[in-house]
Amino acid sequence: MTVKEKLKQLLNDNRGQFLSGEQIADTIGCTRGAVWKAVHALENEGYKIQAVTNKGYCMAEENDIISQEGIKRFIREGVISELHVFRITDSTNLQLKKLAASGAPEGTLVISGEQTAGRGRLGRSFYSPSDSGIYMSLLLRPSLHTSDAIRITTAAAAAVAETLEELTGRKTSVKWVNDIYIENRKVCGILTEASFNVEFGGFDYAVLGIGINVYEPAGGFPEDISGIAGAVLRDRAADMRNRIIAGVTERFTDYYRDIDSSSYFESYRSRIMWIGKKINIISPAGNTAAVLKDIDSECRLIVEYPDGTQGVVSSGEISIRVNE
Repeated sequence: MTVKEKLKQLLNDNRGQFLSGEQIADTIGCTRGAVWKAVHALENEGYKIQAVTNKGYCMAEENDIISQEGIKRFIREGVISELHVFRITDSTNLQLKKLAASGAPEGTLVISGEQTAGRGRLGRSFYSPSDSGIYMSLLLRPSLHTSDAIRITTAAAAAVAETLEELTGRKTSVKWVNDIYIENRKVCGILTEASFNVEFGGFDYAVLGIGINVYEPAGGFPEDISGIAGAVLRDRAADMRNRIIAGVTERFTDYYRDIDSSSYFESYRSRIMWIGKKINIISPAGNTAAVLKDIDSECRLIVEYPDGTQGVVSSGEISIRVNE
């Protein structure tokens, strides 16, 4: 462990307390000059460290930097098998696919504070600016049939919604199948990508990708998504992103380990948006008008068409119909 890593751990463990340079140097086994250099290195990474003459150094309470040690402070032992944290990467899903192909174990988690090529559903990009969101991907090796892939996405949606509500007190809702909303603004998207075993009709592996807008980015959201995108919190909170990562991963893992029981279902169903409302079902063939009646036990939409017949929708997207 480097001097910088030792200093970061020491200041985090004593957050809110000042430690003198001499005390730090003695504790981590280095010179005071090395402490000074490590402080500046942490500040360059975005950490806010208070330095007061005759008092020493103190990790500011409002720091919210994603880090391995920060995540591990809040997550149960045994939930993740490997943890990889980047300040910036192209896509956490792409990084995790490479690890999966190299034999990484189930439970490997990749996190980044920024993505340059974030991925959304249907080939869309996912806006992933620095220092405001969470971009995470979890490796799964499920013993499910490929037709049950929706279980992974919906269990993840329930886990995200529950975690955000517990940590922030803000009510969430789910736009079928994979988007989390707060106050009619999208704050989270979920993308499950998989490598299938054609011979056995199952998974080689699945990559569960989750992107959460924790704070509004500097300068606001781009114009093309400013009408729909939102943030979980207005003000920064200490270690909030590490807490969210840990909470989402723990909750999802608990659901996943018992996924055949569909224990997440009622949590997911209770948050579904637009039940009883007129919607458009969006598919490559075009838009189909319907009324959203409910979802079934497989998290498929139960809809009623204009002619009074009912149907089940298992794929695609939906939008609300306005001015009708």
